[in-house]
Amino acid sequence: MNYSIGKLLPVDGFRIIRSGELPRSFHRSLSHLYQPIVGRLAVSLYHVLISEADMSGQDQIQSHHMLMAYLSAPLDKIYEAREKLEAIGLIRTFRSENEDHQAEYIYSVYPPFSPEEFFLDDMLSLLLSHELGNEKYERLKGRLLTTQQSLEGFTEVTATFDQVFHNKMIETVQKETEVLAKEKYQQESRGPITSLDRVDFEWLTHALKKRMYPADQILNGRNKKLIVQLATLYDLTNMELEKAVTWAIDENHYLVEEELKAACHDFMKEQKTNQPPQSGVDRREKVKTEKTQAAGSKEDQFIQMLEEISPRELLEDVSNGNRASEQDLKMIRDVMTEQGLEPGVMNVLVHYVLLKTDMKLSKAYLEKIASHWARKNVTTVRQAMNLAKAEHQKYQQWGKQKSQKRKGQKEEVIPAWFNNQEAPSHEKQKGTEVNTDDIAARIKKLTNKGN
Repeated sequence: MNYSIGKLLPVDGFRIIRSGELPRSFHRSLSHLYQPIVGRLAVSLYHVLISEADMSGQDQIQSHHMLMAYLSAPLDKIYEAREKLEAIGLIRTFRSENEDHQAEYIYSVYPPFSPEEFFLDDMLSLLLSHELGNEKYERLKGRLLTTQQSLEGFTEVTATFDQVFHNKMIETVQKETEVLAKEKYQQESRGPITSLDRVDFEWLTHALKKRMYPADQILNGRNKKLIVQLATLYDLTNMELEKAVTWAIDENHYLVEEELKAACHDFMKEQKTNQPPQSGVDRREKVKTEKTQAAGSKEDQFIQMLEEISPRELLEDVSNGNRASEQDLKMIRDVMTEQGLEPGVMNVLVHYVLLKTDMKLSKAYLEKIASHWARKNVTTVRQAMNLAKAEHQKYQQWGKQKSQKRKGQKEEVIPAWFNNQEAPSHEKQKGTEVNTDDIAARIKKLTNKGN
């Protein structure tokens, strides 16, 4: 379960347990391999935890105040750093509460991969490659990996087990081998945390069998793990995964890993750069095929629309299908992530601010309202709309603080979902008709074209 920062307090206690011994090269792995992915603060947090584990032992309880003091960082940043360590497989976190609802955590710290193990992990190596770029990645890989001695011209003369040990030892050794195999499995389970539920393997198996491919051979344990990692990394759909897997099958019906990685990467590039922005009509038609639109008021339909689309699609909707600018998208991304707003809530905010600032996004205005909504714990579209209505006068004053500096201040524009509060005059509507037409009505009109 993912507990938000609101449930993590400085006074909450924690204990540290070490899961495995640190290799001699762990400093090098953390600095050169993990830090480009998780950041400096996360690596510093890892160093503090392993140091405290050595000094204090497993039974001593510390408070998160100590981490804040050692790292000179606020608790929310430490929480984000901890999540990165969890996702990358360096920490596992366990939580409990006593009768007084005082929380206590156990941080189980795992050793980082050696360079050899790291570069064998497909997901970690891909993440590092994306962070550094291919040229720097290959140069770093060449520096960290030791070159194996060539065995050309040599014949192996190693003695076998049967040649050395008596037969009566076989049973004992088999038991020991089972223990070693279990330990090896536990070691291999380290790494980024992913879930097989991310991919519908039942559907993928059926799709492969339909094409007369040996699904069991293709979707073995290692390949399933790779597919889940790539699906998580590139945010691919099951349909895209089916195409990528099909393209990566060789003539002997084996899955070629490098070809699968390349195919998945191509899908990601198409998503980001090659596909044109999705129009309002396309988006509405997609929603209609996924779920039947429930009959309801105009506001209910507008709320459903804001819950379904992304802020990027809202911007493109407003601009009649034109691609949203990188500057606006970055502004929305920063405000949404810094304040922890849901995409639907961010849509309400973007819609409101666009109409209040003559269709030009103001970051200062966005941030001020977003921080207010975050403090009010606004999590749904309806909550955001209701709060915007209730606090309209306050937000109006915030907007005037900036707009008073401009000449020729325009009449105020009110979103249509304000339930006709302060309805503008006919002349005012005419002056703003092109830029501030009711988006919900336009979307409804566009969707009705398909009926």
